[in-house]
Amino acid sequence: MTDVIIASVGQTAVGEHWELSLRDLAFQAIEAALKDAYGLFPQAIYVGNMLAPVISHQSHLGTLIADYAGLENVEAYTIEAGGASGGAALRQAYLAIASGAVDVALVVGVEKFTDQIGSSVESALSVPLDSDYEAIHGLTPTAQMALLMRRYMHEYGVKHEEFGCFPLVAHANGAGNPNAMYRKPIKAETYQKAGIVCDPLNLFDVAPEGDGAAALVLARRDLLPPADYPTPFVRISGSSMVCDTLALHDRRNPLEMSAIRVSVQQACRQAGILPQDVDFFELSDSASIMATLSLEAAGFAERGKGLMYCQSGACTLQGELPILTMGGMKARGNVGGATGVYQAVEAVLQLRGTAGQNQIPNAKLGLIQCVGGAASSVATHVLERIIE
Repeated sequence: MTDVIIASVGQTAVGEHWELSLRDLAFQAIEAALKDAYGLFPQAIYVGNMLAPVISHQSHLGTLIADYAGLENVEAYTIEAGGASGGAALRQAYLAIASGAVDVALVVGVEKFTDQIGSSVESALSVPLDSDYEAIHGLTPTAQMALLMRRYMHEYGVKHEEFGCFPLVAHANGAGNPNAMYRKPIKAETYQKAGIVCDPLNLFDVAPEGDGAAALVLARRDLLPPADYPTPFVRISGSSMVCDTLALHDRRNPLEMSAIRVSVQQACRQAGILPQDVDFFELSDSASIMATLSLEAAGFAERGKGLMYCQSGACTLQGELPILTMGGMKARGNVGGATGVYQAVEAVLQLRGTAGQNQIPNAKLGLIQCVGGAASSVATHVLERIIE
């Protein structure tokens, strides 16, 4: 199979970009990615987005963004898989190049929340849920996470304050990310005193929505320059996309995220590694409970022991499994369908050795995973630094 390389990356800062349109955000990320793409021109563009048709009243994003970026006569697609849209777009581009159908592809993740405000945004966020059996009854993603946290606390006898280890790690790492929404560490007392958003979730348990765009240029290895280029190349060694039931109540055990488990196994098997071989794990932390369940389902902690694993210090930048190395969704910001592309950009920075003060020494293997809903759709990729 053809080696698929992430040749270049680009991203915008995450925040409330009232002055920028969705297409402007995407163009900024594309411009940054193409600047260092060795002159490669994409034959196809894959845009990961979750909410533009609802919030921005705009579909047909693939063509819109290709047109605005001056990419003429290319294939253009919009990929939607809830919060996993960015990872799904990356997988489609990977498959296109690995199959030989495409030589160079552009992956863009973009989300623009500030085209609407207030309750309309919360309503839009419920669109990826099961409309007939969940959203129509008033369930929101935040409420869904609250129900899962309450069940987890009951099932395993843990207290709410124990979940604080995840936002503490996220905000500590976000402080070193110039593109993060929130760049200030928090203390355990700050977490414990935060106001309740949706009982038992407090303000620091839920990732804040932000506008942003990230882009990747993927290419066959033989199209890239010699190996003496200043930064190492990063290869996609494993790729997987798995779905579960859309409605949470259709699962035998709501705390068992089987799509996370299976997608990690598939991606690692393709890469010829075990999950424990990776140097860091960019998981989805839309809520503290999801980070807990992700660690357990991916096999890094026993069921019911995810909090204990995080509390041990294993998930810090100096630990055995750093997570959320650039702040994750909690500190960088929740960019919806663009999350998977931001994760890939951040992982490439780690593997190139250009992550600044958040750099993990000698990082060679990274695992990135974004989820849609309560892990109803899960995209997992193994990224590897090439040593030549």
